[in-house]
Amino acid sequence: MALGYTKKILNRIENAEQGTVFVSADFSDIADTETVRRSLNRLVQTGTLRRVIKGVYEKPKFSEFLGEYVAVDPDKVAHALARNYHWSIAPCGNTVLNLLGLSSQVTAVWSYISDGPYKSYEWDSTKIEFKHRTNKEISGLSYTTIIVIQALKTIGQKNVTEEIIETLRQRLSDSEKATALKEASESTDWVYDTIRKIAEGNK
Repeated sequence: MALGYTKKILNRIENAEQGTVFVSADFSDIADTETVRRSLNRLVQTGTLRRVIKGVYEKPKFSEFLGEYVAVDPDKVAHALARNYHWSIAPCGNTVLNLLGLSSQVTAVWSYISDGPYKSYEWDSTKIEFKHRTNKEISGLSYTTIIVIQALKTIGQKNVTEEIIETLRQRLSDSEKATALKEASESTDWVYDTIRKIAEGNK
């Protein structure tokens, strides 16, 4: 029976894109946690998966251009951990600026706000940290709205330029801008005013 579970797990992994990051919870509909864990460990041994940190696995992504497997995406690891522990998270600080194309500075630590406990994880030369925040900051809002608010808070009111507003205007779809404008109504006045300027691109 365990082999049957392993085959189902393998099928799901094979159907996923290279670079996809998995945790045991992603297979909870197939088997119990212990059976899943044993199956994932077997798939690590066969090279189908590679273990990033304890309980987190990646379907390796091969780059034809580089001729080698590329490093795991820390953002995917962060979201996999959040799925596993049922946390709501959002990138913050330099991490969110990088993800939105507002900074080219390589971040040493990938930072996220979370409604879970403070936690940090490290592998190779990469570190992820989760900073506890109240649910108010990250619940009831779309992911896009959250990361735009976090980006603006990181930049600071005095440092928000027309170039930054235009970058975000181009980065967001019309529907995302409309949603952000609606959802950010209870944000700090200057944050809401900035989002309103970004959303003006809809008109």
